[in-house]
Amino acid sequence: MARRRTKKRTHLGANNGPSGGGPAVSKKPSNAPKSMVIRIGAGEVGPSVSQLVKDTRLMMEPGTASRLKERRANRLRDYLTMAGPLGVSHLMLFSRSESGNTNMRLAITPRGPTLHFNVEKYSLCKDIRKALKHPKGGGKEYLTAPLLVMNNFTSPASESDSPNKVPKHLESLVTTIFQSLFPPIAPQATPLSSIRRVLLLNREPSKEGDGTYTLNLRHYAITTKAMGLSKPLRRLNAAEKLLHSQKSGKTKKGGLPNLGKMSDIADYMIGGDGGDGYVTDGATSGSEVDTDAEVEVVETRAKKILSKRRKDRSEADGKKDSSRGGVEKRAIKLVELGPRMKLRMTKVEEGVCNGKIMWHEYINKSKEEVKALDKKWEQKRQQKEARKKIQRENVEKKKKAKGLGAKPEEGDDDDDDEMDVDEWDSEGLEGDGEMELNEEMEDRGEWEDEAEEIAAG
Repeated sequence: MARRRTKKRTHLGANNGPSGGGPAVSKKPSNAPKSMVIRIGAGEVGPSVSQLVKDTRLMMEPGTASRLKERRANRLRDYLTMAGPLGVSHLMLFSRSESGNTNMRLAITPRGPTLHFNVEKYSLCKDIRKALKHPKGGGKEYLTAPLLVMNNFTSPASESDSPNKVPKHLESLVTTIFQSLFPPIAPQATPLSSIRRVLLLNREPSKEGDGTYTLNLRHYAITTKAMGLSKPLRRLNAAEKLLHSQKSGKTKKGGLPNLGKMSDIADYMIGGDGGDGYVTDGATSGSEVDTDAEVEVVETRAKKILSKRRKDRSEADGKKDSSRGGVEKRAIKLVELGPRMKLRMTKVEEGVCNGKIMWHEYINKSKEEVKALDKKWEQKRQQKEARKKIQRENVEKKKKAKGLGAKPEEGDDDDDDEMDVDEWDSEGLEGDGEMELNEEMEDRGEWEDEAEEIAAG
């Protein structure tokens, strides 16, 4: 009788299964920040802003919802509802006003704060690629988060005091919010090969002390080349790596040097009939590279540790033990990927797109007005707490009237749903319309009558 087959790949007891001998996969939640880049208004923002949203999602990879589909019926409350279960920590909201201005809001979920920016200028990724002679893209640059570089985020002390100038504590707040967009980098543990992109944020100095806060955003890819080698040697080295990496019969010939018209490899190395010798020096014309900087990179491969006896023997044989043997000199060049944006901060709020204004570019209030606004916000908070308390008491009365073991009816489910909606509204997620309506009801005396009806059951 044939022996019954045992499935060993995907079933319980397999080597790669949860109880098999394979390595256990860690399922601990990652603390890396996650973001959503959203179009507010969906198709109403226009094709250019829609493409800007797609480019921004690509820039925020890999910790972003790159395939998010918005609908016109979606509201901010819908995204905030799903931000908690999905672990989303940041929201970037792009919208366009009736006058045609493009705006961006950067909010931290679930309690804020929110930064409001006016996108004064922007360039899409396709425009950047058309402007470059040798564009870069389509590789493995987006598998890891970019390196964030921020410059001039804190204004100098010598800058003249302006009535609308951003306070120091808000400058620190803006710096912290942008730093939290990407996971932090540990210099001792992060491999250099994983840093393939850089995101540059540069704050422009305010003109004539007007107190403006303007940021320039640039997105680059990092490319490196070995220094100290001539161009022919670099091409031969690249061709050797290409031959070893590709399977036999599928090698791309585009990366190989053309030696068809040469009788000897020396002709290629010398540079033809008019060559003056081997071009192996990094300072010669054959090896000049247009770079932004030159750095020394320590070799990250594991080295074999020799015992004391073998080390003494190697030194006796005259082998040179240099401490800089694993250091390689490489040239770094930045290639812009896009998008490119010029952001002007206009407002800072406490909540998620709805809360007390902490700073405004165009509106400047005195200390007395600020105290009056704080008092007004405290009254609104107390009124919200009173409404929520009345709602809870109403629900408890209905439960006692039904009995502990009674099943809820269909109409009662609707009442509970309405209570939940009111709780959402009381958190300010539906906008300022609820507050204005409640204030109007209080002025007319309708809210007191309604409260008595609710209390009466």
